Formats: sequence, structure tokens, C-alpha cells
Amino acid sequence: MSLDHIIEKFDREVGKMGVRIKDANQMKVMENVFDEVTLIALYKMVHKKRISAIGGSISTGKEANVFYVEREDEAIAIKIYRIQSANFKTMSIYLAGDPRFSSVRNSKKDIIFAWTKKEYANLMRAHEVGLRVPEPYFFDRNILLMEFMGENEVPYPQLRQAKIEDYAPVYEEILASMKTLYQKADLVHADLSEFNILWNGEHPLIIDMGQAVTSRHPQAQNFLIRDIKNINRFFGKHCDIRDEREILIDITGKEKEI
Repeated sequence: MSLDHIIEKFDREVGKMGVRIKDANQMKVMENVFDEVTLIALYKMVHKKRISAIGGSISTGKEANVFYVEREDEAIAIKIYRIQSANFKTMSIYLAGDPRFSSVRNSKKDIIFAWTKKEYANLMRAHEVGLRVPEPYFFDRNILLMEFMGENEVPYPQLRQAKIEDYAPVYEEILASMKTLYQKADLVHADLSEFNILWNGEHPLIIDMGQAVTSRHPQAQNFLIRDIKNINRFFGKHCDIRDEREILIDITGKEKEI
């Protein structure tokens, strides 16, 4: 059965359940996202009433697409990792040294499914220690349901695009979040930059945590140093910044070279 036929069947079946497809044409042209595995997982979510309306695209990243969806009257986001075009070699680097996922097999599907589970687990850890991250709701296969970070179906802007009057307190809040993430959630974001932080008008919101690793990962310190350098590089254009080594010691509580 062709993908078009699968999508048409999906449309019919979810329509019977009262689920609105706000942009069906978009689904039909994105074959690398809505493959058979993804549509089956979506159907299961619809059947369990986790989704009541499927809207348009919010963002397209290196490994995944994020779409706006609704659950009754609640706005949520659905992140779909692309099985056919994701960078499995890069993903393996973050998975291989993580004791939580050391037994994952090397097939495309296994890596993607593990990565989805990993982002769910990382977001849950961060959310539970009070960090401003999307609250994760549910995952299945290559799909993650989470809190929508935006208003009126429009996502908050990335930090690099935000209009901020005073960058200094935002900088300090992000450093404090990195410290909380490390000391209370035992995680290093490992890809933190102005692209993975949103601005809601009052506070920075950290997103995209699939690659985050525990402090026991063999590359955890290198990833943390890279995060620190990225944050200092961006904020160095807008406000005074702290010494990188000082930040590292403050976050980890240990004397380390940088």
C-alpha cells in the first residue's frame, strides 16, 4: 500500500473518531515524516484520545519535526523523529555512553525509539526539579507528546530572535538552570544554545533535550564545557559574562580545567 493510501485511510479512520486534521495536504507532502510506522503510532494516540486535532508544523529540526496538536481544549505539541533521515551516527554518540540506554541495538528504528524515550525521560527529570522545560506527556515509538510552548498556536521565539531589553538577568537565569539541571537532575543538556532556548517574554525556556546525558557519560564534561561556551558566546554580544572556568566550577561544584 502506498503512503498516499495509508494517509487517506488514516484520515478516514481518525475522522470517524471526531479528530480534525487541520492541514492534511501538509501531511501528504512530508513523506519522510509521516511514514507507516509514524501513522500507526499516531493512530494509537488518536484511539486512546490523546489527540483531538492535528494542526500545522511548528518547527523542522535536524532530526525531527514538531507539530501543533490539541487534546480536547488543551494545546500541546507533538514531536516526530524522522526514521528515514535522522543522523544515527550522531545519536549513537549520546546513547552509547548513557548507562540508561547502553543495551539499545544498532538498527535505525531501535535508535530512534530509544532517542524518543530518552528525550521523554530527560524532560521529565528536568520538569520534576522545577526547570522551565516542556512538560512531557506521553511517548510511543518515534513520537513524543509534550506541552506546547507558545500562545494562540504560535510558538515562543528562539532566544536568538527574541526582543529582550536587559540580557544580564536572562543570562544569569540560564546559568542557574544549567546548575539545577546538573546538580538536581544529574543532566547536561549537551546542545544548549540560542537555538534551543525559547523566550516567553519573561523567562527563558529550555527545549530539545533528546541528546542530554547524565554526569556519568564519558563526554559529559566536554558537553558541559561546550554548552558554557555557547551561552557565553551569545550573551557576550549583549552583556557582561562570567569566566568559563568559574561557571564550570559553580555548576559542577568541582575544580576542573577548561
